[in-house]
Amino acid sequence: MLQANKLLQISRIYIELAAAALPRGQEILARWPAADVVEVASHWRIPELAGDEANVQRWVRIKTEALVVGVKKSLNAKPNGRSADFIAPSTANGCAMACAYCYVPRHKGYSNPITVFANIEQISGYLERHVARQGMKLEPNQCDDSAWVYDIGENSDCSVDALVSANVQDLVELYRTLPTAKLSFATKYVNRELLTWDPQERTRVRFSLMPEKLARAVDVRTSPVGERIAAIDDFVEAGYEVHVNFSPVIVTPGWLQEWKELFLQLDAALSPAAKAQLAAEVIFLTHNQQLHEVNLGWHPQAEEILWRPDLQEVKQSGNGFTNVRYIAYEKRGYLDTLLALARDTIPYCRIRYAF
Repeated sequence: MLQANKLLQISRIYIELAAAALPRGQEILARWPAADVVEVASHWRIPELAGDEANVQRWVRIKTEALVVGVKKSLNAKPNGRSADFIAPSTANGCAMACAYCYVPRHKGYSNPITVFANIEQISGYLERHVARQGMKLEPNQCDDSAWVYDIGENSDCSVDALVSANVQDLVELYRTLPTAKLSFATKYVNRELLTWDPQERTRVRFSLMPEKLARAVDVRTSPVGERIAAIDDFVEAGYEVHVNFSPVIVTPGWLQEWKELFLQLDAALSPAAKAQLAAEVIFLTHNQQLHEVNLGWHPQAEEILWRPDLQEVKQSGNGFTNVRYIAYEKRGYLDTLLALARDTIPYCRIRYAF
């Protein structure tokens, strides 16, 4: 297991004054009493963290040593309909891990250490009221048959966020009391502290999986894939609903055989109880030109895998970024082949959606 004290060695905390005045902000400061504390006007664009190309050379060091604490000002649950019914307001963004394909650095310049939001009471209150407004879920959908699903980890990894503050635990405990809704988040980090939280099946943890050899190249600073798989039974026994994300699917020489081996590894590891509730998402790689250029500065070997102009085509995103995806007609073939392989090897695993 990647130990928490190796993943986070916080020596400098950037904090908004409003966050420092809140109980959660004070708790975070007390957790690292020896850290230098730097007051900032805004958590969003801190000059020495964002926009400085020199920081590419310090990519992992900044993630290890820096922490930002702010106040979440815009509270909005965005409709989703894929992984969740709604994307909840973030309690954090950024990450101490360094997956080479992560999209968050596109928005945060040349470094994206964890930013945690101290106004958890305000966020929790907003979500409780939002759930109440939805009423009962009357029609099943791909998110869930009967509960409104709220993703709380769109811009961070909640298992790592839980090493920084009690925000995630607070939300797990809140949704335990909301019979019409459940939480959901994807993770690449096994944090066994979560096993003590008694979620009562109102929180869905989605362990992201890919072939181990590939993960060693692009899932930087994450828990090994085998460790994630081994944790599934324990999380089910602890009261979580546990799904998996086969994500991102990256086309490499021999990729189908590697995925077959992963599916067989998963099948061999899971208990009947885990298999009975298992579902999955399948998400093929989307890469980004700006991120490609950043990655060349700190992890060029990953770009040999991720940046494949011979297999990819350009697609402009709605926010103006230049993204690359596998050529559409080729991707359809890749997807159909992978889904057929999953049906043959893990037939009990329902594919919630795939793209």
